[in-house]
Amino acid sequence: MNRAKQEHGFTLIELMIVVVIIGILASLAIPRFMEASTKAKQSEVKLIMKQIYVNQRTYRQQSMVNSYYQPGGAASAASPQAFALLWVEIMSTCKYSFTIAATNTTFLCTATGNLDDDATLDTWTMDQDGNLVNTIDDVVD
Repeated sequence: MNRAKQEHGFTLIELMIVVVIIGILASLAIPRFMEASTKAKQSEVKLIMKQIYVNQRTYRQQSMVNSYYQPGGAASAASPQAFALLWVEIMSTCKYSFTIAATNTTFLCTATGNLDDDATLDTWTMDQDGNLVNTIDDVVD
């Protein structure tokens, strides 16, 4: 039989090697993508907390009794207008819930959200001095 006419194509082993390489690349890329995604969600909470800080300072300066705003409940995507008197609206896509505990001279804003559907809640706090702290980081879990 004459083998002058050979068939062209890939062998099963060559295809399996390509599949293994793609699997290795995906196993390296997907966790980095997920981490970048949760970091982006954390940047949203930083912006909202900064807005709350600035507006709390403004509210106190305009207050007749020189006190910070004490809302009646938490603000979240389900309750976006809870901080309306503080000029803050929470968007419907926000993953966090915000609470404020205030007195005449101090306030502490706390934001909690579940970024990756595990038991750990990502938690941020900001006080009247503008100290923003990530007390529980949901990204590292």
